[in-house]
Amino acid sequence: MNTIKRSIAAITAAGLITLAGATSASAAENVVPSVKKVALTAEQRASFDAAKIAFHNARAARQSAIATSVTTIASARAVRDAAIASATTPEAKKAARAAFKAAVATIKASIPAKPVKPVRP
Repeated sequence: MNTIKRSIAAITAAGLITLAGATSASAAENVVPSVKKVALTAEQRASFDAAKIAFHNARAARQSAIATSVTTIASARAVRDAAIASATTPEAKKAARAAFKAAVATIKASIPAKPVKPVRP
């Protein structure tokens, strides 16, 4: 009989704890503040639009530089493979690999940095 009372008390306590956790979680969700959008002035709108256009142009320039670098690296890889195949000494193979690594490093350095998206004022 005592074990039945203890198990009922334990189940009741677990139910109350669960209920208390659920109500506190729902109370925390209701506290989240809402952000109201404010109409931009003409100057703010113009500067934001200009920043968006500059961002899109910078992103397009970066993507075209990446596309160009992919083809350049592919051709440098072909030259490296041909140089390694025709090399007769291990030093010549190392030199071909080093030249390829240097070419890739210069190509990577020529890619512009990723542009930062403009933030709405």
